[in-house]
Amino acid sequence: MDRPIVTHLNASTPFLTDRRAQALCSAIDAAGHVALFVGGCVRNAIMDAPASDIDISTDALPQDVIRICKAAGFRVVPTGIDHGTVTIVVDGAPFEVTTFRRDVATDGRRAVVAFSKDVAEDARRRDFTMNALYADRTGLIIDPLGGLPDARARRVRFIEDAGQRIREDYLRTLRFFRFHAWYANPDEGWDVDALDGIAANLDGLNSLSAERVGAEMLKLLAAPEPTAAVCVMEQTGVLGHILPCATSTLVGPLVHLEGLSGATIDPVNRLAAMGGDDVAARLRLSRKMQRQLDSTLENSTSMLGVHALGHAAGAEAGIGALLLRSAMANRVLEPGDVDAVLQGAGTEFPVKSQDIPGLSGAALGARLKALKQLWLASDLTLTKKALLTA
Repeated sequence: MDRPIVTHLNASTPFLTDRRAQALCSAIDAAGHVALFVGGCVRNAIMDAPASDIDISTDALPQDVIRICKAAGFRVVPTGIDHGTVTIVVDGAPFEVTTFRRDVATDGRRAVVAFSKDVAEDARRRDFTMNALYADRTGLIIDPLGGLPDARARRVRFIEDAGQRIREDYLRTLRFFRFHAWYANPDEGWDVDALDGIAANLDGLNSLSAERVGAEMLKLLAAPEPTAAVCVMEQTGVLGHILPCATSTLVGPLVHLEGLSGATIDPVNRLAAMGGDDVAARLRLSRKMQRQLDSTLENSTSMLGVHALGHAAGAEAGIGALLLRSAMANRVLEPGDVDAVLQGAGTEFPVKSQDIPGLSGAALGARLKALKQLWLASDLTLTKKALLTA
């Protein structure tokens, strides 16, 4: 197999020093096959960014991978064997090992694949040039399609024809914006061919499940700075297609306020800043996320003080409501506002049922509710004694 080797990875790259990953690759290599690290772990090593997964590609067929790994004493889990993927567990650490593949047919959501012995064929079925990079167990980079310069420059570019890559899997449109948010160098600008391909294939987004769209959007919004990606999504028509009536207008101000206040990045609160119709259903949010989204939006228009906001909405939604309220009003937060929300979220209403003798049922409930409204209006400053004498 021809290996257009370009350069070496740093010897301290995590997967090069991981004895379990090295043992797995060594076993496959020793059996006369090729084992290559691939995708995100290689891309992120080049970018000096952390990577969570270590994936391996090989020219060995799945049944050969199983045989080799069982002989080496590794545990084998045939997780996606029909598509060429076998999970190998080495001393408790799982690694996905996938046979080189080429696409036979695609429908915009799924692909029919055939196994291959050619790493270039395997690379060509991937989405972006920066993801079509491989490395052997010594750190030698294999770059079949010339993606290394793009990875080094943090330039997000589709492999070959952008429109064709998108029509193979329409989720790649959303992945393009997610990768821009996480990895792109802003000085590189946006690839015009990619944007043209995206704009020409908007209808294909209709074929995607809400779960897949939601997962991509939440990953995008978890990036440190997603503002530019969301803005270009809106300009190309993608945002309106997946979330009608959503807008990028408040995303930048909210993200800026997060940074100024030290608030933790929360993709659900950023989603609230975008607005849109029927967001929870269109993105198939979990019930917890839906409750947070609804609470953030509802409380962002309230007049509650910061402590009361935390108590009424909870920590996550309270901070989201605080940030969104400030973004809508175009004002900065006061020092300590975020801490005040967190403090309010942990503060209990001081009055209990037993503190109000002589009342029960609906009358007791109404009295407690009225006292709590007074307490919230005071930004949690009224004491139990003051409330009971109110």
